[in-house]
Amino acid sequence: MWTPETLAFVAGTFFLAGLVKGVIGLGLPTISLALLTVAVGLKDALGLLLVPSFVTNLWQGAVGGALGPILRRLWPLLAAVCAGTWFGVGILARGEAALLSALLGVLLCAYAALSLAQFRVPPPGRYEAAVGLLVGAINGVLTGMTGSFVVPGVFYLQALGLKRDVLVQAMGVLFAVSSIALAVALSDRRLLSADVAWVSLAALLPALAGMALGQFLRRYLSEAGFRRVFLLSLFALGAWIALQGLR
Repeated sequence: MWTPETLAFVAGTFFLAGLVKGVIGLGLPTISLALLTVAVGLKDALGLLLVPSFVTNLWQGAVGGALGPILRRLWPLLAAVCAGTWFGVGILARGEAALLSALLGVLLCAYAALSLAQFRVPPPGRYEAAVGLLVGAINGVLTGMTGSFVVPGVFYLQALGLKRDVLVQAMGVLFAVSSIALAVALSDRRLLSADVAWVSLAALLPALAGMALGQFLRRYLSEAGFRRVFLLSLFALGAWIALQGLR
């Protein structure tokens, strides 16, 4: 399976995903998962994104000076994500791969379309803890089933009215915790093979190289314009994945 062509595609995917993350601050798990699902299938794609996603989002989540307040405020969301992910991976282990890939495509389309429309969830107010538990559980189940970390968690974080830097750091925390929960659940269900884990570790290098280049290019590119191109491309790719899964 791991031919030179496949390994080159994996490296190129993570370089591109890292570059996108370097420019706009997000997108590495999303774009790598979408492209890798097309190339190697959903289950192997989930394993491949673990190390690059965890390391890059740990970096994003740890830097910024607001880690303590973020953890104190978001612990219901994060705890529910962990529990939901374990349950979702159980569905993945027994489910039909094509249908789960189609679900991933639908989630990518939904995230891209709602982001392009600048959709905002109303602030949860005094119900924040309860809503966080519900959103975290849904996000975790979808993470376990498809590897998508973003729906509905990112929209919930946007609804909290966090400052931009704190929001970016909070998304890093959510994605890093989701990566850990997914790795544990995949290992527990014996869905994470040793060769996939080693390739995932090796993929960290092109991901970091892409991030470094993206951070350099950020000074010369329109972040808003680049983000729009990213979301339009993600919508098209998600639609293609969904249609292929339903064929």
